[in-house]
Amino acid sequence: MSSNVANKDTTTQRDSLSELLGQLANNSAAVVHDEIELVIQGIREKAAAVRSGFFTAVTGAAIGFAGFLSLCTALIIGLSAYMAPVMAALVTGAALALIGAVIAFMGYRQLKKSIRNP
Repeated sequence: MSSNVANKDTTTQRDSLSELLGQLANNSAAVVHDEIELVIQGIREKAAAVRSGFFTAVTGAAIGFAGFLSLCTALIIGLSAYMAPVMAALVTGAALALIGAVIAFMGYRQLKKSIRNP
């Protein structure tokens, strides 16, 4: 009779051990799933912040460009007092094109340098 009781205890222990291992597996899977969801939520929040910052920067750049064009117009009008309006526009355009070319060349050299020396 005692061997029969011992067998029941061993079987019960195996069942409870297998149940505990099953619960451990389920809990581990749930923790991993929750961590993945947390990472995804963090990425979504960062993406929203980047998107907001990007659109704000683009809006600022567009407004700044409109201001730059207004200043160019004012320069042309101011130079028109000393030369023909067409010449004032050409001088302003040539000066801006030269400045833009110098800045673009500097950026190209910097980019080329950074590619060579990572």
